[in-house]
Amino acid sequence: MRILLATTNEAKIHYYGERLKEKGIDLVTLRDLKIDVDVDENGSDPVENAVIKARAYNEISHLPTIALDDGLFFDGVPKELQPGTHVRRIGGRRLNDAEMIDYYIGLVNQYGVDGKLPGYFLKGIAIVDQDNVYTSTRKSERLFTSQQSKTVVEGYPLDSIQIILSLNKFKSELTREEEAATIDSGNCAIFEFLLETIRKMESDSSKMLVRS
Repeated sequence: MRILLATTNEAKIHYYGERLKEKGIDLVTLRDLKIDVDVDENGSDPVENAVIKARAYNEISHLPTIALDDGLFFDGVPKELQPGTHVRRIGGRRLNDAEMIDYYIGLVNQYGVDGKLPGYFLKGIAIVDQDNVYTSTRKSERLFTSQQSKTVVEGYPLDSIQIILSLNKFKSELTREEEAATIDSGNCAIFEFLLETIRKMESDSSKMLVRS
């Protein structure tokens, strides 16, 4: 079964795509299918946005579709300044990677203590297959710093101002082994959800073929 990963973010394609392919999932991207359509993500939370994206690209591609969306929240930051689902869009304008880093360092300087500001990402995951919608959420604690790593991952610029405390190292500087021991370990629930749902869809599809 071919599965569409509905994102143009190269960092997400690399992180999620490579790990799903390692598990034997036949994954394609919007770029592979030459789909160049913007979807209005007007949901109230990351799960709603993920469902909106997954439904839209499922209708276009006619493939089971995975979509992910992130919300970002900080401790001690006023409600009106919480990024929420608008991690990259601030004040109605979409920021590039460099602008994002500058903006969030500004928040750390204003509301953090000793150049550090704790927060968390709330990730929404959705898989849409015809009329079926499967969703899950994952909360990931993060520590942001006013210092910046020289290593900036395109598409994931905020990795360069996040410290992984267990390693005392910037997230953007983790080796593959370090990433597996920290980030992958924390994201196990996401991959378990994705793999279990995909296997269920494959099983249901096989049963339908047998009946027909």
